[in-house]
Amino acid sequence: MNKGMGLPFGFSSGSFGLVRGFGFENSIGQVGLVGRICPKSSTSPMLSSQSERTRTNPNQSEPSKLETSTLMESLPERKRILLHAVVVEYVAGAEPIASELLTVKYDLGVRSATVRNELAEMSEQGYLEQPHTSAGRIPSDKGYRFYIDNLLQLQPPENANRKQVKTAQEGEALRELLSETTRVLSRMTHLLSVATTVKGANVMVKSAIVSAFGPHQALVVLGLSNGDVHNKLVECPTGLTLADVGQINEWLQRECINKPIRTLPKLKIPGELNPESGQQLAQITITALKGMARELTRGKLVTHGEEFLFGQPEYRHDASMLANLVDQFKQTDLLIDSLHAPSDETTPVTIGKEHRNPELHHFSMVRQTFYVGSIEAGTIAVIGPTRMDYANSIPMVNYTARTLSEALTRFAGS
Repeated sequence: MNKGMGLPFGFSSGSFGLVRGFGFENSIGQVGLVGRICPKSSTSPMLSSQSERTRTNPNQSEPSKLETSTLMESLPERKRILLHAVVVEYVAGAEPIASELLTVKYDLGVRSATVRNELAEMSEQGYLEQPHTSAGRIPSDKGYRFYIDNLLQLQPPENANRKQVKTAQEGEALRELLSETTRVLSRMTHLLSVATTVKGANVMVKSAIVSAFGPHQALVVLGLSNGDVHNKLVECPTGLTLADVGQINEWLQRECINKPIRTLPKLKIPGELNPESGQQLAQITITALKGMARELTRGKLVTHGEEFLFGQPEYRHDASMLANLVDQFKQTDLLIDSLHAPSDETTPVTIGKEHRNPELHHFSMVRQTFYVGSIEAGTIAVIGPTRMDYANSIPMVNYTARTLSEALTRFAGS
């Protein structure tokens, strides 16, 4: 156990190095629990920096925060303390946590049997998992989510890490800047670091029409404000009429014209269309427009740090699976699609089964958007096991995205 770390929960170094920044909200101190749960070597809790949570756009006047989860039942104080301890110990050691370890290491004021019962109840509630009957507990995706939304306090990155990130952003070309930045971020977090750029996302739609080519085919045509015209030949549904085509074009005129092409993937089938052929053509048209938008806004994908994934204990038993998945990251849209958060997502962290793609269920992702001025320019992220060190990775990604935004804005203005 490390001495004098100044943490509410002290712990030893693991595969990620020292894990920093774990703490409790002040309410725990107000009820006199911090002193009881601190290991004897701990001296003072670290302060959190809420501004490090999600602010990346240099033009934002106020920082935003990770929203507290309201869908999960609240946990009593003792269970919160134990969940925090289990997360900290598991992140550091990658081994299931037994009640005896918590009782010996932390001055909880209760016996091991009480801790064991609490851990069992938390497993029934879904916050913890038990890999084997005789093993200790590990956090579940739900446990990590509660920890991030309710228990985690963040600190700004250390000055040495800040300096390395700043130095990495001295390149003169965008590709060089992104490559060096992701390389440094990967080294600072010991995770896979990725960045993707967005190009042409704010080009406006000037025309969008469907033109029938006989009874079986139609041409979807997209005209843009930069003068480009793109089209795609599609198959028509059976029973399609000219009236259906006319309704589709009226809908496209209403929903697409003078809007950025990045809004095209958000199109929804209008309810007023013919429930069969009209709505089928609308779906075919939406699919075609989404494909065009994806190709037109597809930017560069930069990755660094694959070796850190292969070094994680969770993946050592199936290295071939991980190798295939890393290849997919580079050769398909799997990673690019996952980097772009859904419009209803409220935090920059996706944990395990929260990913829509099942192939990512063994990973967590921390991401942030970066900007040129006020215009979205891309996303930077780290990817690793659900056991990742969120206290380090979240502020590092936030800081990197913010300084990257500042560097790109200066670059665009020079």
